[in-house]
Amino acid sequence: MGMTQVSLAAFGLVLLALGGCSSAPKQPEADAGARAARHALEMKGKPYRAGGNSPRGFDCSGLVQYSYARANMRLPRSTEDQWASSRAVSRKDIRPGDLLFFNEEGKRNSHVAIYVGNSRFVHAPSSGKQVSTASLTDRYWSRSFAGARRPVL
Repeated sequence: MGMTQVSLAAFGLVLLALGGCSSAPKQPEADAGARAARHALEMKGKPYRAGGNSPRGFDCSGLVQYSYARANMRLPRSTEDQWASSRAVSRKDIRPGDLLFFNEEGKRNSHVAIYVGNSRFVHAPSSGKQVSTASLTDRYWSRSFAGARRPVL
């Protein structure tokens, strides 16, 4: 074995040893938004209740507040305050956990939902209904969409 081959073999052993010293990359922990989206999805089928913010019944902003609380993040109670305590996100950059606001019945930002991915969101729609998912591509929701916002962490 020539000197060059010995040097290369030694270099390779050093690289292997150094590689063994580094820890394996850790899986990044899901962010609060993604966790909140999962918690909101777990509430599917729970009844709508005006002023509700627990599994006994939710209104739209109550579902958002509850889901984020379960993800260890405090959000304000009202839709208006949730809008104010978040920052705008372009439609192309929406990710799970982002808040989606809608203008309903002529009222600006009167409904809020949590984006869960693939153009879908979870929300507490209205009296007599249950927490459910819907699509941003649905004609009604597409027309009333006011914007997406990300809670400020």
